Amino acid sequence: MSDRLSTLDASFLFAEDRTTAMHVGGVMTFEQPATGPFDVAAFTALIEERLHLVPRYRQKVRTVPGGLGLPVWVDDPEFDINFHVRHSALAAPGSMAVLRELVGRLLVRQLDRSRPLWEVNVVEGLAGGGFAVVTKTHHAMVDGLASMDIGAALLDLTPQPRPTTPDAEWRPHPEPSGLALAAGATVDMLRRPWSALELAGQTAGRAVTDVRATADAVARTVGGVLSAGRRAAASRPVGALNAATGQQRRYGTLRTTLADHRTVRKAHGGTVNDVVLAVVTGGLRRFMIGRGEPLTSATQVRAMVPVSVRSRARETGTIGPAGNNISAYLVDLPVAQTDPVERLGVLRAAMEGHKRGGQAIGAATLMGLVGLAPPVLHSLASRMASRYSSNFYNVLVTNVPGPPRPLYAMGARMVEMYPVVPLGGRQAVAIGITSYDGHVHYGLTADRDAMPDVDELAAALEEALAELVDLSS
Repeated sequence: MSDRLSTLDASFLFAEDRTTAMHVGGVMTFEQPATGPFDVAAFTALIEERLHLVPRYRQKVRTVPGGLGLPVWVDDPEFDINFHVRHSALAAPGSMAVLRELVGRLLVRQLDRSRPLWEVNVVEGLAGGGFAVVTKTHHAMVDGLASMDIGAALLDLTPQPRPTTPDAEWRPHPEPSGLALAAGATVDMLRRPWSALELAGQTAGRAVTDVRATADAVARTVGGVLSAGRRAAASRPVGALNAATGQQRRYGTLRTTLADHRTVRKAHGGTVNDVVLAVVTGGLRRFMIGRGEPLTSATQVRAMVPVSVRSRARETGTIGPAGNNISAYLVDLPVAQTDPVERLGVLRAAMEGHKRGGQAIGAATLMGLVGLAPPVLHSLASRMASRYSSNFYNVLVTNVPGPPRPLYAMGARMVEMYPVVPLGGRQAVAIGITSYDGHVHYGLTADRDAMPDVDELAAALEEALAELVDLSS
């Protein structure tokens, strides 16, 4: 049995090259279980026992001969859990700095395309007797919120692991031959034009029923796309954030409290996400000044802010439990503004305007249009979009809500949950934010050479939050 990748999911495969690894994931730290040292072998067995909850984790990608169609997911007949769950240890003293250095090295290695596209690295030796779990999952498999779903499948709400419903012994479906893949892609290719005509006919029928409403909707959509296009074309690289990138990575972390973010929100209005963007803006301002970057009224830093619409789509029953369902905003961060509260006000107004105007870039929709072109052209377009991403935005900032209460792994309480997001072409840093158990965790993926001072950026973010909290008391 095979399942063809969506055009958006396939674009993450096509965008990957020697210097751009397209995996997402997390860095989670844990206390030592009350019963003693963490049992890595038992944890590995537990993951394998629960893999039927996330069946994609036992499937690999197969390309279609001759590029006749998008790749497909197929069962991996040689699946080996011990290849995907790995075990290592930190050198003494097992500090967070040592862990961050290891994470940077783990991020370098791209996932093996001949196997299911995920890894779990159990890292022992954290100071205080704790350990860490570093996960990597290819973006083609899952977006931010769905990765949280997968994490929930592997973790527990109590120290005692929940019973897992017995599942019949897994037997992979026979892997399709190249000829079968080509035949299936040919059938899909022949069907697509008729599907497009049918869709156009349905749209025309709705237009006859309500011409004015349809015209208004089209005008808003076209206006939003043109506006986003004009704003994207106006973006310029920023020296501290956009540079030639290589294969090597650094990783930075910052742990803050959700209460601090809510204090700022309560005092000045908006949402917690607005406060997060204000923290990032203030941190980037401090960092750029420290780098000697000139800040004038014309200085502009544009952020790509992905927004998962998975929750809304689930409510309407329009998507399944896996795959990518993402929209994104292009947001100008007012780094030249000296007043932190004014920066927050500018960002709050900008986000409200985006939401009212419906000017999010609908990635799934746009990639669906691209999917009408031959997959080879789609691959080329995706690679070019990644390579020249600094012409459209300067930094990626993604905020995904995580579990509000403690989670456990085989009795060990999870303390921290830092997200890992990939770098685009000529992007020196990407900033991921995840809330968990009353805290907000910032994870910074950076190019090793372009941003050797990623820890200074993390410190600048901490100072920016503290400044906002001081002004909110």
